[in-house]
Amino acid sequence: PAGCGAYGSVCAAFDTKTGLCVAVRKLSRPFQSVTHAKRTYRELQLLKHMKHKNVIGLLDVFTPARSLEGFSDVYLVTHLMGGRFEQHFPYLPNSLRSKGPNPSNLAVNEDCELKVLDFGLAQHADEEMTAYMMHYNQTVYIWSVGYIMAETGRTLLPGTDHINQLQQVMRLTGTPPASLINRMPSHEARKCIQSLIQMLKMNFANVFIGANPLAVDLLEMLLLDSDKRIIAAQALVHAYFAQYHDSDDEPVANPSGQSFESGDLLIDEWKSLTYNEVISFGLPPLDQEEMES
Repeated sequence: PAGCGAYGSVCAAFDTKTGLCVAVRKLSRPFQSVTHAKRTYRELQLLKHMKHKNVIGLLDVFTPARSLEGFSDVYLVTHLMGGRFEQHFPYLPNSLRSKGPNPSNLAVNEDCELKVLDFGLAQHADEEMTAYMMHYNQTVYIWSVGYIMAETGRTLLPGTDHINQLQQVMRLTGTPPASLINRMPSHEARKCIQSLIQMLKMNFANVFIGANPLAVDLLEMLLLDSDKRIIAAQALVHAYFAQYHDSDDEPVANPSGQSFESGDLLIDEWKSLTYNEVISFGLPPLDQEEMES
């Protein structure tokens, strides 16, 4: 066994066909409820879509079941990584352990290459906070990246609950204008924000004292209005990353169909979709680097 968690048990194995050391994860209770069934289908969809050297990809998926009627177990096969990120970096602040990417969902191999793992709970953002922060779009991730960057070494917004967290956000970014508040989908969110004391946006240069001015400029990604945040492609060409920027090593993902997220299906319907994905899965071609890893 290589590990276990709330969403499955992992064993290390050797694939005699490819010559690769792999991790085989048996999903825990994949169809116990509608939530579990949808989570299982979501993770399978996301892993199939991921094709990046720093994101875990799916090598194979299988089930011992011979028919949909007997389908109850799902096994995911991925590259075997040397260890979890948190095992090698125990000095990470607690604030980073509890927000954004969880260190237990990051892994490193013997060459210190990092991969993001576990997409079972992957969604665009925490639903409770997102109701306050605006509608879903691709820049919701930019807020997360900016937050992690800003929080390096200290807790940036030490909220005690989602209301207090919202107050902390307002203190940093300022109270949003009425035009933005009116676009928020949640009536409760609009009412809550309107009840807060009006606050002006803080000067980030005074918040991040001693930081590289270019980094402070990049942290302007922490905008409440998600439609005005920079996108990832713009952030990568920012002057702060000039010495690291390499357009030949920055692949852009094709859009991933997420129409199923709004689906209100029964357990058996999610189960049927997952079963069809499992039995139709085609093994991905391996490049030379993967064969040698």
